[in-house]
Amino acid sequence: MRRKASLVLLACAVFCAALSPLLRWYTFPRVARIPANEYQDMVLEAKDATLLDYGTMRARKVSKVTIVQTLKGDVEAAKKIERTAGRPVVVWDSLSYVQGPDGKMVSKVPERYIFDAHSQDPVHATGESVDGDPVRREGIEFKWPFLTQKRDYEYFDAQTRTTSPIHYRGTRDFRGLTVYYFEQTIPWTKVAMPKTMPVQGITPETVARTGTTRWYTTVRRFWVEPVTGAPVYGEELHKEELRGGTLLGGRAKVTAFAGHVKMREDYIDHTVALVKHNRTLVLTLTSYVPWGSLGLGLLLLALSLYLEARARRPRDTAAGPTEEPEPVSA
Repeated sequence: MRRKASLVLLACAVFCAALSPLLRWYTFPRVARIPANEYQDMVLEAKDATLLDYGTMRARKVSKVTIVQTLKGDVEAAKKIERTAGRPVVVWDSLSYVQGPDGKMVSKVPERYIFDAHSQDPVHATGESVDGDPVRREGIEFKWPFLTQKRDYEYFDAQTRTTSPIHYRGTRDFRGLTVYYFEQTIPWTKVAMPKTMPVQGITPETVARTGTTRWYTTVRRFWVEPVTGAPVYGEELHKEELRGGTLLGGRAKVTAFAGHVKMREDYIDHTVALVKHNRTLVLTLTSYVPWGSLGLGLLLLALSLYLEARARRPRDTAAGPTEEPEPVSA
C-alpha cells in the first residue's frame, strides 16, 4: 500500500515540476497580452505655461494648457494584420488633443500605432502613421515590455518621427510601487507643423510659404512598473518655437509653447490602482504559481521517497524477544 502511494506521489511531483517551466515559458507569453479592444484616456496639464497667440503672433503666459491623450484599439484592423504577421497584434489609434485655458483647440495630432501584443515590438503594416504621414517605427512607444529590464530602450518620438535611446536612471519608489525611472532628451529639432491649426485659413502649406519653421525639444520622463511594463507616471519639459520667415514680422523666433507637462492627480491614482491589479495577475503566471508548483513538486518527491523507504524496511517479527541460551558446561 505504501509503495502504491509513493508512486502516486512521485507522479504528482513530476507533474508539478513540469508545470512550473510550462507556465513561465509557454503559458505566460500566450496569456500576458495587451487586449486588442483596449481603450485608455489620460489628461496631462502644464500650469503657468507659455502659449502662442496666433491672432497677434505673440507668446503669452497662460494659467494652464491641457493635453488629452486617448488610445483606442481597432480590433478588426488587428485581425487583418495578424493573418499576414503570424502573431497577435494590437492596433492603437491615438489622439493628442491640446487646448488652451479657454478650452479652445491649440492642436490635435492623431497616430496609428501597430505592435506585438506581448513583446510591444512594432509591427510594420499599412496604416502606421503620425498626423496622417506614413512612418516606420523602431523601438517602443507608450508602453514598455512585460518584465522590463534595468537597461536603456529605443523609444519612438512622434514629433520628430525618429527613434533614440531612453535611458534607465535607477530604481525608485512611487506611491507604494517599485518603479524604474527612464529619461530621454530630444535636442532642438526641426519638425513638421500640425496639419490641424487653431486658426482657420492657416495651414502647414501657408506657413511653409512664409519661410517660417517649427522647432521642438523635450525632456521626457517615465516612472515604469517593471512587472507589467506600464508607466504609472510621466512628465515632459516641453518647448516649441517658430523660427524665421515673414510670419514673425522680422523676429528671429517666437515661443509657440513652453511648459512642464504632468499627469493630472486623479489619473495618477487611477493608473496606480490599475497597475497594482495587473501586476498581481502577471506575477501569478511568472512567479507565484511556477515557484509554488516547483516547491510543491519537491515536497511531494520527498514524501514519495520517504514512503518508498518505509515500504522497503523489513517488518518486525510477531514473536516476543528470544531468551538467551543457557551455557553448557563440560
